[in-house]
Amino acid sequence: MKIRSRLLVSATALLLAGSTGFAADIIEGPTADYCRTVGTSNLVLTDNTVDLTKQVVKLMDESVAVANSPEWIHSSRPVFVWASEAKVACGMAYGYLKTNYKDEDTLNKCECFHDRMVEYMN
Repeated sequence: MKIRSRLLVSATALLLAGSTGFAADIIEGPTADYCRTVGTSNLVLTDNTVDLTKQVVKLMDESVAVANSPEWIHSSRPVFVWASEAKVACGMAYGYLKTNYKDEDTLNKCECFHDRMVEYMN
């Protein structure tokens, strides 16, 4: 029983220590700094659903292409990581849009992660 209690306390301490608000990225800093613009993305501000869907699909397609590119898969830069994150976020945003739901969180992530991908490509 003592061992189980110690493991639980140790696991809890590790979880609390790891939740300091910093992300595992090359540039250390708060997770809010992932995107250069804090707040609402341009995608969220787009009112026309047809245009919004086209933009999301474009970002998703670009992210998928980069995530499948051997150049970026084997690169020492985190392009592949951000491409993978962007393709998931944009895919989720696209899925919501297909049901006529504009999910602001996934739209913000889609644009943010795509922007980070492009930033590390240059």
